[in-house]
Amino acid sequence: MTAPEPDMTASPADLAKRHASRLEEALHACATREQWSPFKESPSSKIHGETRPAEGKAGFEALLGKAFELDQPGTVGTVVHEVSPYTLEPLGIAYPKSDPDALFDAARAAMKPWDKLSPDERAGVCFEMAFALEEQAFINAHATMHTAGQAYLMAFSGSGANALDRGVEALAYAYKAMADVPRVAEWEKDFGRTGRVRLKKSFRLRARGVAVVVCCATFPLWNAYPAVFANLMTGNAAILKPHPNGILPVALAVRRMREVLVKAGLDPNMVLLAADEREAPITIELLKHPACAIIDYTGSQRFGAWIEEHCADRLVYTETAGCNAVVLDSFDDIDACLGGLANGLCGFSAQMCTSPQNIHIPAQGVRVQGEAMDFEAVATRIADAIADRTASPARAAGLCAAVQAEQSLELIKEVRERVLAAGGEVLLDSRPYAHPDFPNARTATPLVVSVDASQIDLYGEEVFAPVCFLIREASSEAALENAARIAAERGAISSYLYSADRDFIADAQDRFADAGASLWINMDDRMPINFAAAYSDYHVTGLNPAGNACLADLAFVANRFRIVQFREPVPAGAAQ
Repeated sequence: MTAPEPDMTASPADLAKRHASRLEEALHACATREQWSPFKESPSSKIHGETRPAEGKAGFEALLGKAFELDQPGTVGTVVHEVSPYTLEPLGIAYPKSDPDALFDAARAAMKPWDKLSPDERAGVCFEMAFALEEQAFINAHATMHTAGQAYLMAFSGSGANALDRGVEALAYAYKAMADVPRVAEWEKDFGRTGRVRLKKSFRLRARGVAVVVCCATFPLWNAYPAVFANLMTGNAAILKPHPNGILPVALAVRRMREVLVKAGLDPNMVLLAADEREAPITIELLKHPACAIIDYTGSQRFGAWIEEHCADRLVYTETAGCNAVVLDSFDDIDACLGGLANGLCGFSAQMCTSPQNIHIPAQGVRVQGEAMDFEAVATRIADAIADRTASPARAAGLCAAVQAEQSLELIKEVRERVLAAGGEVLLDSRPYAHPDFPNARTATPLVVSVDASQIDLYGEEVFAPVCFLIREASSEAALENAARIAAERGAISSYLYSADRDFIADAQDRFADAGASLWINMDDRMPINFAAAYSDYHVTGLNPAGNACLADLAFVANRFRIVQFREPVPAGAAQ
């Protein structure tokens, strides 16, 4: 079915009718966990028309070096901070800097008329936002490229269709949670001598308050849209706090959502932008503000843990970092499996929360169709697969893209030095590759090192850079035990297993379930092994230190609203 064109003039009631079938489809997809999307994932000109890609690029370039037009309350200056990972040149875009008190005051005022909308009307407005956001997917692809460092195709879907799918998924779960609460009910009970009592009860859903959505640098909208739609559906205004080097994608989204609200006759301050600079951060000020009721955070594990500890009086949802493991036991098709693994190790220079990092390999090697392949041979196959994928600059550009921050290059250097000092081995060194379109791009191919399982101080936490540890384990069982223990104690978002032994697979599922970590089994090169599908994959379990919330389930939405009830006696003789 063709997605509806955004109608920027309809009332919330009209929008509820317009998008009712889409809401039903989303609810159905969440219930069945099947593949579904109302959005276009590919930027192909055959789908969108010949002019759209060029228009998107021109639209992005027209924003450079200028003030970003965004009419918001409490503007007290400007923020100019971003530098492109592809050109290493400043974008030169000046965003409004807003006073936090003014933002919270405006957000709270906007919640009053929004509170009067029914869940169906809220869903209609949010769907209208989603399709309006899709309309600017081409310009936002370039915005994401030049702030996060993603390759064009990933940026188009990662800030477009895939991110919007996650947003609609949260919308659907919020609707589902609210639909469980009836609006009115009649209650009747016999109290003996005093007779039978009939009560009319009514139930009103109330929002928790203003939410602060802290967006990450590398995927600025993939986690933001679920948080925003979860909050809007449950009645909470959202203040979006982008990373200082990732403001543009978020600013574009905020502006478009505010436009939809205005056209629907609603207060645009249900969605607000809080931009800052690295030298003058405002994140903690926002999170500790007395009017902040909800925090949605995506970013480093260290700051996520700080939020969970120091903002415990707020409702906190975190998705932070994982020390994602791969356990190698045995293969039926080693080429396809190692090909998929190599793609995952190279993908976006391992700057994804689902990127594999630690590969646990038995010292005696693995079994390939019943034959033994020793540790050294497996390690060589992995290094060669990565080297093959990064040999061509064009292929490396599409797969590795750019490195978002200079700190990641420093991490590569630090890991190399520490591994060599500890007696480990560099099997494949990291190097910059020459991007065919951006000669000044900040790039790095994966660093592949070999370490012993006892050296957990080297590999026992996430390294947010293209680094791969090949860990020599005493046995397959020891590899499984070590990987699961690290997931439980230090966090993992996506873990991976390669085994042709069904008994070993069953044991691994038990071990990782006990660790509260999801496990992908025998993923090969037919798709990105770390792709997380909306409406189907539960992203993050909330059961280990990699985050306390899941995208998406009822727990992600149900506590964002509470229930107030009213009751009064039904007059005697009133009709049933």
